[in-house]
Amino acid sequence: MSQKSAYNVAVVGATGAVGQKIIELLEEKDFPIDQLKLLSSKRSAGTKKMFKQQEVIVEEAVPESFTGVDIALFSAGGSVSKKLAPEAVKRGAVVIDNTSAYRMDDSVPLVVPEVNKADLKQHQGIIANPNCSTTQMVAALKPLKDAFGLKRIIVSTYQAVSGAGNEACDELTKQSQDYLAGKELHAELLPVKGDKKHFPIAFNALPQIDVFQDNGYTFEEMKMINETKKIMHASELSVAATCVRLPFFTSHAESVYIEVEKENVTVEDVWKQLQGADGLVLQDNPSEQLYPTPLTAAGKEEVFVGRVRKDLDHKNGFHLWIVSDNLLKGAAWNTVQIAQELIQNNWLQR
Repeated sequence: MSQKSAYNVAVVGATGAVGQKIIELLEEKDFPIDQLKLLSSKRSAGTKKMFKQQEVIVEEAVPESFTGVDIALFSAGGSVSKKLAPEAVKRGAVVIDNTSAYRMDDSVPLVVPEVNKADLKQHQGIIANPNCSTTQMVAALKPLKDAFGLKRIIVSTYQAVSGAGNEACDELTKQSQDYLAGKELHAELLPVKGDKKHFPIAFNALPQIDVFQDNGYTFEEMKMINETKKIMHASELSVAATCVRLPFFTSHAESVYIEVEKENVTVEDVWKQLQGADGLVLQDNPSEQLYPTPLTAAGKEEVFVGRVRKDLDHKNGFHLWIVSDNLLKGAAWNTVQIAQELIQNNWLQR
C-alpha cells in the first residue's frame, strides 16, 4: 500500500459507545479520509450518523464491506473481530482492533503509541488495541520503567460503567432512579451479561469485571497482567490486578503500587519523569487537594497521575493514582493514534 494523501476508512461497531467516539475523533483530528464507511450489526444497519456535516448511513458489516478499505477500526466485540478482521486483511485493509480477540496473539502487535509504537512496524495486517485499564497504566508507568526499572506492579482498579457499554449506563441510571424512589432494583447486565448472576451497580461496588478464570482471577484482571508484560516487553515483571466496577459513567481510576529497581529514588524523581512524559498530566499537590478524579478526566485524551507516595515499608516501593477517560485514551483515542502513527511513519504496508 503506497503512501496516499487520503484513505478509505471503515469503522466497525459504529453505533456503539467506542465506535461513536472514534467517529467524533476522526472528524475532530481532521484524519485524512477519502471515504468513510460505517458498519454495524444487521440490527443497527440503516442508522444515520453525521460526519463533517454529511449524513452517512450505517451498513451491515459483511466480508465484502472491506473491499477498497485501507484502514478498518474494529470495536464490535471479539466474535465479530474473529470473523471479519481476517476478511478485511484479505481485501487489503489494515485492522486496528479494540477487542481482546488478538491481543495475546504473538503475531499481532499490542500497542500504546507512547509506550511501544515501534512494534507497529511488525504488523501483518492486524494491530490490537489494549484493554482500557491496561492502556492508562502502562502509559503512566513507561517513563518510570525507563528511568528506574520496574520489578513489580500491584493494581486495584475503580472502573466506570461505560466500559460495559451503553446498555449498562442505561441500567445504572434506571437503578439509581429506582433506589432513590425506594423501588426494588433489577439487574440484567452486570457484572457480566452472560454470567449466571447479576447484581445492581447503583450505590454498589462489584469486584468482578468479566468472567472468573480457573485461578480465581477474572478475565479482565488476567488481561491487565498479560497485556502489561507484552506491551512493556517484560515477561519477568511481577503483575497482580484486582478489577472493580463502580457506579459512575466515565473514566477509570487505578491505585497502583510499584517497586522500582533503582535505589534511592525519591518522589521528586518520579514527578520529574512524569512531568515531561508524552500524553501524561501530573496533578499532585496534597496541600491544595490537587489530584485527578474520574469527573475531571472525562472528555480528555491524556492520562492523569497524582497521589505519588513512597511506600512506608519498602524502600523501593511507590504508590500512584492513575485516571483516564476509558472511552478516549482507553479505547477510541488510542485507536486513532495508532492509525495516525501508521500513516505518519509509512507503516501501513505490511
